[in-house]
Amino acid sequence: MDDVKKSFGSTQVIRGITMHLRRRETAVIIGGSGAGKTTLLRMLIGLEKPTSGHIWVDTDDMATLSETEMNRVRHKFGMVFQYAALLDSLTVLENVAFPLREHRRHMTNKEVVERVVTMLNLLGLVNLEQRMPSELSGGQRKRVGLARALMLEPQILIYDEPTSGLDPITSRMVDDLIEDTRERFHVTNVVISHDMASTFRIAQQAFLLVNGLVIAEGHPEDIANGPCEEARKFIAASGVATEKLDRVFETKLGALPAALGAPAALGP
Repeated sequence: MDDVKKSFGSTQVIRGITMHLRRRETAVIIGGSGAGKTTLLRMLIGLEKPTSGHIWVDTDDMATLSETEMNRVRHKFGMVFQYAALLDSLTVLENVAFPLREHRRHMTNKEVVERVVTMLNLLGLVNLEQRMPSELSGGQRKRVGLARALMLEPQILIYDEPTSGLDPITSRMVDDLIEDTRERFHVTNVVISHDMASTFRIAQQAFLLVNGLVIAEGHPEDIANGPCEEARKFIAASGVATEKLDRVFETKLGALPAALGAPAALGP
């Protein structure tokens, strides 16, 4: 993103943001309510165009694309919604198969089902294909949403407040899942969050957004100990003892936590 601004009428929500996200890393964009995170998210996935500035995905500037061209670029993204956004009237299999039904219509039903079941098994969701969303735990719903996001083999996964509303143990499991998915599927993670503990666990890059501006960026520990007083106060106000948090990607990521269900082995 290069000097991106976004206004709605006379209200400027994003006031000039430049950020470069590195491939196959986890970048966390953190900020309080009203900071502009939702607007930034909508621009990242092409639902809103910036008032000015550029959003580059490879060689494509999303700020200048037509709707047809934008749809092509959107296929590079997978979206994991805050509360999974599963369709309550569809089974787990039907929810996860939805992107394939819409965008891979050349696939036979057998091929779709095989691909869905394989992905569910990889994420530890064994024999849950015929369950309804109402029959799933919070952690299972998150993983079904992730399975659906991975169906079109995206290069970039966007997570919208993935730990919101979860208890500390489940939040930690979701952090592990985010990083395990990055390593296993070689994706770039972009996480929109207000969870400081999660940020310190998973971020290789962090961007602190305040009033539509990035006021600090870098490794979370560098931000916590950096020169920006407002950033230090923001982190201190979270009440998180950052020095006691362990980094997910510094631990062994060979398997998901037992409570999430161990996945089958993956190929390259």
